[in-house]
Amino acid sequence: MTPTALLIDIEGTVVDASGPIPGAVEAIARLRAAGVPMRFLTNIDGRPPAAVRETLHGHGVAVAPEELFTPIVAARRVLAAPDTRAYALVSTAVAPAFADLVAPRGPYTHALVGDCADTLDYRRLDDVFRAVRGGAQLLALQKGRYYKRADGDHVDTGAVVAGIEYAAGVTAQVLGKPSPHFFQLALDSLGLPVEARAAVLVVGDDATTDVRGARDCGLGAVQVRTGKYPEQAAAGLVGQADLTIDSLADLPAVLR
Repeated sequence: MTPTALLIDIEGTVVDASGPIPGAVEAIARLRAAGVPMRFLTNIDGRPPAAVRETLHGHGVAVAPEELFTPIVAARRVLAAPDTRAYALVSTAVAPAFADLVAPRGPYTHALVGDCADTLDYRRLDDVFRAVRGGAQLLALQKGRYYKRADGDHVDTGAVVAGIEYAAGVTAQVLGKPSPHFFQLALDSLGLPVEARAAVLVVGDDATTDVRGARDCGLGAVQVRTGKYPEQAAAGLVGQADLTIDSLADLPAVLR
């Protein structure tokens, strides 16, 4: 198995709530030394890309700005039109990334929802609902059900998005994984010939975002048994990847 490039998930694959997953940092270093191009794809939507890179750097993984793709990066692309008037329900840390696109009042062209753990209240939820009812397109930075921390599982952005979808009778456009558009952004950045893209591998722990996203884009998928894998295996959600390995630490040997 010789990939032309790797699209690697971060949370649950490279790091977890306690720090780097054993052997992951060394595996990335070995893959870089072997000249394997890579991009890091994550649904982290509560922190700006620079903060994600800083965290990875603190764990010993140096990631260049052009190597990291988060829903914030995708959202900036989608909202790039000059007539954009957005309403953004996002975290305090991420809000500055959209300051130039947010309109002080309606009508709005887009209603953007992301991690809002520190900003969500009824008024703001209702503002999003009313913006969508007024014609704004509902955009979800990502639609995860839950995320993991050291103290356990927590409600993720998808729960908030689902509530607005139900109330407004619409379906949100998902900007992060498993959206094919998200994976396409990363693929485009690699500059590979079209015929070489079929040999790109997606590596991650989540069957519903990483593996599904790979499948929807016609890419190969490697699932690791870290992160969300044990819970998804118990629920019968795994088994669609081309290859399953114990952790990212095993990947260099598999790709020899």
